[in-house]
Amino acid sequence: MSQITTHILDTAAGRPAQGVPISLAAQGRDGSWKTLAAGITNEDGRIADLLEKGKVLAPGIYRMLFDTKTYFEQTKTKGFYPEVPVIFEVTDDSHYHVPLLLNPYGYSTYRGS
Repeated sequence: MSQITTHILDTAAGRPAQGVPISLAAQGRDGSWKTLAAGITNEDGRIADLLEKGKVLAPGIYRMLFDTKTYFEQTKTKGFYPEVPVIFEVTDDSHYHVPLLLNPYGYSTYRGS
C-alpha cells in the first residue's frame, strides 16, 4: 500500500465518488507546488497506490488536489467547488490516509487510518 491513500464519499448520493482525478504535490521552499503523483478514484472511490511501491515522502507540506468539477460533470450535478485542495504536513514515514466527504455545496476532510 502507498504511504498516501485517499477515498471520497459523495455524501449527497450516499456512494463512493468514482472517477475523480487527484494529484499530490509537494510545497517547495518558495511556496510553489511540484506535482509528485496523480491518479483517479476507482469504483470504491479509492486510490490505494498513489505513490509507487516503497516510496516514502520526506517530511514537509503536501497538497492533494481533488478535481471535483470533473466528478460533478460526470454525474450531471451542479457543484459549487470545482476543486478541493487539502494541504497537510507529513512528519514521519507512517501511513497517511486523507479522505474527502463531498457534496455539491460542501466538503470535509480528516486524517483517517
